[in-house]
Amino acid sequence: MIQGRAEQAFQAEFGIASAGQFSAPGRVNLIGEHTDYNEGFVLPFAIPNRTAVSVRLRSDRLIRVHSVDLAETQEISIDELVPDALSGWSAYPLGVAWALLEGCSQADTVQGVDIAVASEVPLGAGLSSSAALESSVALALNELWGLGLDRVTLALKGQQAENTAVGANTGIMDQMASLMGEAGQAVFLDCRTLTYQLVPCDVASAGLSFVVIDTHTRHSHAGGEYGRRRASCENAAAAAGVSALRDLTMGDLARLETLVDNETFRRARHIVSENDRVVATVEALRRRDLAQVGSLLVGSHQSMRDDFEISTAELDTQVEVALDAGALGARMTGGGFGGSVIALIATDRLESLRASSVARAAERRMPEPSLSVVVPSAGASGHPSA
Repeated sequence: MIQGRAEQAFQAEFGIASAGQFSAPGRVNLIGEHTDYNEGFVLPFAIPNRTAVSVRLRSDRLIRVHSVDLAETQEISIDELVPDALSGWSAYPLGVAWALLEGCSQADTVQGVDIAVASEVPLGAGLSSSAALESSVALALNELWGLGLDRVTLALKGQQAENTAVGANTGIMDQMASLMGEAGQAVFLDCRTLTYQLVPCDVASAGLSFVVIDTHTRHSHAGGEYGRRRASCENAAAAAGVSALRDLTMGDLARLETLVDNETFRRARHIVSENDRVVATVEALRRRDLAQVGSLLVGSHQSMRDDFEISTAELDTQVEVALDAGALGARMTGGGFGGSVIALIATDRLESLRASSVARAAERRMPEPSLSVVVPSAGASGHPSA
């Protein structure tokens, strides 16, 4: 159990049992890529893989955070906790601490804390290992420091940490999925209003499975390509005279094409069409039209490959393999430039898919992929020790 690993490491590193155990899941985004920071719609669900933290208050103002997986400990005084002082992996948990205390009336009085972190969410696979870490730490510190913040606010604090302390200009989807997910449900999120609906996402009863194919090619959201895509979207919205691309419909694209260069137009076309695909996927899930869900996944991948240009040869190969194996649909998932594919396929074809996936990658001299079945799972949870 991942929580047990965190607790064992806490006791080994800090010489005492923790006072609380918390965890949060990664997420897979079923559909709705790069729409979140355009104030659009997304449809992620929490996955079984989780990041766990064990925590305990200190008597001083020091924060120490230990990574089980990196076998490394970082520390900083709360009084020196500013984004410019943070770097590397610890910028995520320490950035959350900073964001929670930013503008908080209790900032000058809270005690320090020891934190041990263990994770089973693959890094850089497009499954939001960062949000799992942010959400587990936010939930823990909210409890230990008695801040009384609701989960939407905790999600915003996680996003603030990633944007400001880490320097990755990401949207709100990942933290909301990690905090709001429920077993058997996808989270249909309006990223403008932060209102959400839970959508039944049971495919097993139809003999189907969602499978994530990790290409083992890694991405970093802090890299320049992600930022350039976001800038293109902002430029397109400004040219169209709207606050965000969320406000455009497919009928507005002909006019937009006359206002911006071809690359900017294609970036915007992806966002506008992707928002439509998210809504259509929700409707298809509700009427249990899983063939239509599959078709929408394929359309999403084509748009990301051709218009938004965030796919890679490895991702395209695994989408191709999945469809060749009989998947109803498949698409790259996550921010792009590496990571994973999600496919909807008959459960009895999983082993055939696994063999084809590995063989095709070998033929093309690509890293060997790994496959895992994912089911919509519970969101962040935890409690102080008794």
